[in-house]
Parts: sequence; C-alpha cells; structure tokens
Amino acid sequence: MQKIRVAISTCPNDTFAFHGLLTGRVEIPGVEPEFELLDIEQLNAGMLGGRFDAAKVSFAAALEMADRVWVLPSGSALGFGVGPLLLSAKEGDVPSTADRLILCPGEHTTANLLFRLFYPQCTRVEQVVFSEIMPRLRSGAADFGVCIHEGRFTWREQGVHCVEDLGQRWEQTTDTPLPLGGIVVRRDVPTDVALALQTALRRSLQLALADPDAALPTMRRYAQEFDDRVLMQHVELYVNVWTLDLGQEGHAALQQLGRLYRTATGRSVGALEVLPSPD
Repeated sequence: MQKIRVAISTCPNDTFAFHGLLTGRVEIPGVEPEFELLDIEQLNAGMLGGRFDAAKVSFAAALEMADRVWVLPSGSALGFGVGPLLLSAKEGDVPSTADRLILCPGEHTTANLLFRLFYPQCTRVEQVVFSEIMPRLRSGAADFGVCIHEGRFTWREQGVHCVEDLGQRWEQTTDTPLPLGGIVVRRDVPTDVALALQTALRRSLQLALADPDAALPTMRRYAQEFDDRVLMQHVELYVNVWTLDLGQEGHAALQQLGRLYRTATGRSVGALEVLPSPD
C-alpha cells in the first residue's frame, strides 16, 4: 500500500468534491492517502516547497511549478462569475493612488495575480489569510481587500462595498472562464498512482453530485461559514462541468492565464499540462 500526502483547502467546493474520499466511501486501490486541510496560501507554499504529493493550489502558483507537476482533469475551480471581488471600506472609494493599503489573500493566489494585472499602480499590498480581510476593512485598518471564497456571498452583510468583480474583468479581457485553482500532482509520483487518484477524485465528486445534502456535514466541519444556504451557493457556483473535467475550454483558460501571468510578473514560466484522464 503506497502512502501519498494529499492536501486540499477548507473551502466548501473542495470538501464537497473530496467528500467521498474524506469519509472513506471512495477508496484509491493500492493507495493510502493522508489528508491535510489548510488555507489556500498554505497549500500553495506547501506544494511549492515539496511538502505534498498532491494538493489543491491556485493556478497562479501552479504556473510557478509547471515543470514539476501535472494538473488533474478533475477538481478544478473554474468558470464564469466565480472571480474574486475587490472590496472597499468606504462606499465609492477606488484604489487610485499607490499609498492606499490593499489586502490580498496570498502572494501565490490567482486573486493576487489578477489584482497585480489590473491594478499595477497599487504597490502597498499586504498578504493576509483570506478570513482576516473583511474584519480589517470593517475596522478601517485597510482601505481595500481582494475577497475570495464564501465572502463572495456575504460581503453585503459585512458592511463593506464592492469596487469591482475582478473575474468579470478577466472575462471581458480574455473571453474565457477564469481558472482559479486546481488539483496538481508531482510528476515524480508514479503514473499509476496519479491516475488512480484522478479516478477516485472523479468518483468522489460524482458521489457528492448525486446526493449533495449528504456532503453537508463534511462541508460544515471545515467551512468558515456554517450557513447551509451559503455552503450550497458556494458549491453551485464553483462546482460545474469543468470541475468534472477541464476539457478544451479549461485547457485554453490555463494557457491564457499563463500568458497574462508573464505579462503581470515579467517571469518566464512553462505551460501547465493536464494529466491524460483514464476515464
């Protein structure tokens, strides 16, 4: 029995997709996965540092290790209307000068990449855990914040204001769905193990889609937001046809992200490659 270290985020779309695997209802023949659930930037740093065999990472981070990982066909968060929101502490405020403080949810996140791409004039950026962003905006400790995850549904209740949907800007710029993050596996993991993980993940996702309510206890256990309505809104937005399989549109979106990554950072990175699906 081969052990592999698998890490995913605490976000409802990940715990929904991995519900079958986390509860043991879906097994990986010949493989014993050891799961960790962490914040997305912890996942990015851990995978970049070689801590995990497979992990959910931001696609911006995946580009930094494109020569060392495969992207699994299943498990991605990608779509239209799924992007991060740029929020402000004061209504009508816009980040027009370099001295305004902007909070982002991690250096390697796709949200941070989009902000850098669309607001290059803003250089006073602080990276924090995503759950700190809205409380700091409410307290006046920051001017702007890039909001991800459940905050997309709850920001109005928090008394903050939306400056721009960065995902919509992406869609207008590229005419492709926005690739936020996906499951990557190290290329030095044996191919049969990587393929077995992909097959089991797809089965786990299909199991949750067949009975979404059964996955709620798993989602509740890890989510920042415990309202079932919000949890299911999250799943309905971030789990879609591209989560089952990236397909040609998903591949095209990843290539577009790579091109814009090079524009925003000036760094040369390889293209992301998707593991050929056994299904």
